[in-house]
Amino acid sequence: MNTIALFPGSFDPFTAGHLNILGRALTMFDEVVVAIGINQDKRGFFSGEQKKDIIRQATASLGDRVRIIEYDTLTIDVCRSLGIRHIVRGVRNMMDFDNERAIADANRRLAPEIETIIIPTAQEFAHISSSAVRDLLRHHGDTSLFLPEGVVLPSVE
Repeated sequence: MNTIALFPGSFDPFTAGHLNILGRALTMFDEVVVAIGINQDKRGFFSGEQKKDIIRQATASLGDRVRIIEYDTLTIDVCRSLGIRHIVRGVRNMMDFDNERAIADANRRLAPEIETIIIPTAQEFAHISSSAVRDLLRHHGDTSLFLPEGVVLPSVE
C-alpha cells in the first residue's frame, strides 16, 4: 500500500528547514504532497508559481516521491479529496509546537480519520524561518545559508 502524507504551508519561500522536514517525512511515507496554502486575505512575497518553482528546485533530487499542489480550502478537505490520512508539520521551537498542537487538535475534532505528525526541525535548521529569508531579501542580504542547495530565488525589486 502506498502511504501518502500532506505537508501544508505557505512556503514563502521554501527553506532548508522545510527540506529537512520533507526529507524526514519521506522516511515514513512513500510520497509527500507539498501543499502550498493560498490565503486570499494575504499577498504572499512570492507568487504561487514562483513558490512551486522554488520547491521544484529544492526537491529535484527526490524524484517522483514529492508532488506539489496549491490549495485554498481547509487542509483536512484537501486530505479528504486526495485520500490522504496524514498531515506532516514541522516545528522549530515550543511556540511552534503549541500552535501546531492546537491546529492538530482542531483538525482531529473535525476529521478524526486524519492524523497529524509533528516533526521537530533538526537543530542546525531551527533558526531558519521564511520571514527571516524575506527580510534578508528585502535588505539584499545573503540567503544561501537558509535555502536548500541549488535553489535560486527570483529577483526581488
